[in-house]
Amino acid sequence: MNFDTIPEHQMLRDSVRHFLDTELPEKTIREYDRARKIPRSIWPKLAAQGWMGISVPEEYGGAGGDIMQGTILCEELSRRFPSLGTDWLLTSMTARVFMEVGTPEQKAHYLPLLTKGEFLMGFGMSEPGGGTDVLSLKTRASLSNGEWTVRGQKLYTSLADDADAILVLCRTEPETEGKRARGMSLVLTPRQQPAVTVRRLELMGMRAACTCEVFFDDAKAPESAVLGERGRGWYHLLASLDEERILCAAMYVGITSAALEQALQYALDRQAFGRSIGQFQAVQHPLAEVATELEQIRLLTYKAAWLLSQGREGATEAAMAKLAATETAVRA
Repeated sequence: MNFDTIPEHQMLRDSVRHFLDTELPEKTIREYDRARKIPRSIWPKLAAQGWMGISVPEEYGGAGGDIMQGTILCEELSRRFPSLGTDWLLTSMTARVFMEVGTPEQKAHYLPLLTKGEFLMGFGMSEPGGGTDVLSLKTRASLSNGEWTVRGQKLYTSLADDADAILVLCRTEPETEGKRARGMSLVLTPRQQPAVTVRRLELMGMRAACTCEVFFDDAKAPESAVLGERGRGWYHLLASLDEERILCAAMYVGITSAALEQALQYALDRQAFGRSIGQFQAVQHPLAEVATELEQIRLLTYKAAWLLSQGREGATEAAMAKLAATETAVRA
């Protein structure tokens, strides 16, 4: 095994830190956090760095990178501004879904807009009555006269308030007994219409992230708005979950890293009994534990990302990385 840092990865890490120092200093981040909103003007700035389409093929205006680069980018964004890391993760998942199941026409239209920071898409999966039991969803879509009509409610829909469209997982076919996963489709529903009502949630953490409750009261979408194969929307989403888990883990690697850095600095600056508190073992022990756990979750996350970048099976590793990283970040 070779644990040497890849020069291109270090360059990306340095570039993100420089961008945040110049474009998003701590004062600005705190303003966005208090306002509970990230302005849309941020996305074209990220796009100018090539980060909105970091995994999108060059033919669509992307950087042609892989999940390893996305992992490093998400980690560094979250190290300084976790809300931005949260919302950026959704843009990466948008690209993934279009690349995996979009038609040639959908790819040609949406991916270039995404890489320019000109298109944002929300994901409508969870519902108030189902939670993680997504298959119990009640949102329905019916097709008539070349147009979909979407009715239902979604909860914890990321980016919905700022989005141009919301990808809604809904039932479009009759439910088959014992096979609830069949008959669901992904319908790309335009956000700006009277029949779509969005309520932005007030979060305890990552307060500037755009997490919402959405109501679809006979919202309209064109017949061509189905992404992927009709009736197989759930399976399409499952195929993207490994990347989502890895990027989520990377977010919490970044948060843990920032928590440790700030705690270490405080331990050096704070004086008690004539010396810095960092010289006392009672302070050193928890710092050493967090530093050890940070190294563990970073290795888990990078291994999962590497497996995915190599086209190898890594679902277990991705789930492990997300579990370990989230738990560690809370303790840190």
